[in-house]
Amino acid sequence: MIEIKNLTKNYGSVRAVDNLDLTIDQGEVFGLLGPNGAGKTTTIKVLTTLTKPDAGHCIIDGFDVVRQSFEIKKRIGVVPQENNLDRDLTARENLTIYSMLHNVADRQRKIEDCLKMVNLWDRRDTVVSGFSGGMQRRLLLARALLSQPSVLFLDEPSIGLDPQIRRQMWDMIRKTGIYGQTVVLTTHYIEEADALCRRVGIMSHGQLIALDTPGNLKNSIGGYIVECIDAEGKLQQQICPTRDDANKIAAGYTGNVIIRKTNLEDVFIQLTGERIE
Repeated sequence: MIEIKNLTKNYGSVRAVDNLDLTIDQGEVFGLLGPNGAGKTTTIKVLTTLTKPDAGHCIIDGFDVVRQSFEIKKRIGVVPQENNLDRDLTARENLTIYSMLHNVADRQRKIEDCLKMVNLWDRRDTVVSGFSGGMQRRLLLARALLSQPSVLFLDEPSIGLDPQIRRQMWDMIRKTGIYGQTVVLTTHYIEEADALCRRVGIMSHGQLIALDTPGNLKNSIGGYIVECIDAEGKLQQQICPTRDDANKIAAGYTGNVIIRKTNLEDVFIQLTGERIE
């Protein structure tokens, strides 16, 4: 379980996280959604002891992330946004060094289990520099799971991956939920949060502006959107509560009209007037 209370973090005159309150349940897959600069990565850095807050406190499994950082590090796994694998070593060597640094018991069996989970066991003795970007992201996930953490942090886990590889990564993330781990992921991919998360928190300018299940967030603004390009070439949109309402609105337009279901980006736009990019 993660408890965040009044979390604030400044970088000079910029307030990256602004008085954040949030509770994430044990075993939950939770997503922090928002554009670059919203405060997602800074929040993860505080929770993973990489930076200290200026105010507030964070508790993971009953331990304070500032005062008891050693206990926190024993209980978390992290897939960072930046690739920090040793590219001159093999996949197995990367995991062996990590397991030694973190005193992982029965390390050889766990290395095999984690590499098999991410479908890299047959490439265990391949130097990482020969891996594709997707394979390296999978290896980062395997490394984070080695110590069997109770909380797994994924910072933009599928960034830079093509859609097919991204969905393979999602399947692997879903597997972690089978073992009861809490998963916290940050993403600006709308479909990623929708596909993986039980609840989503939407951040903007360091603040949490919405918190609910993806379905409830979408239903809160209306179930459907009618889109049409007007005579001046501008996109016109109208949100409708039901499909029948959308059909009635669409009948009044001329030209190419699209009716689609709302998504989490529509929620974000309604709340902030901005797009997630």
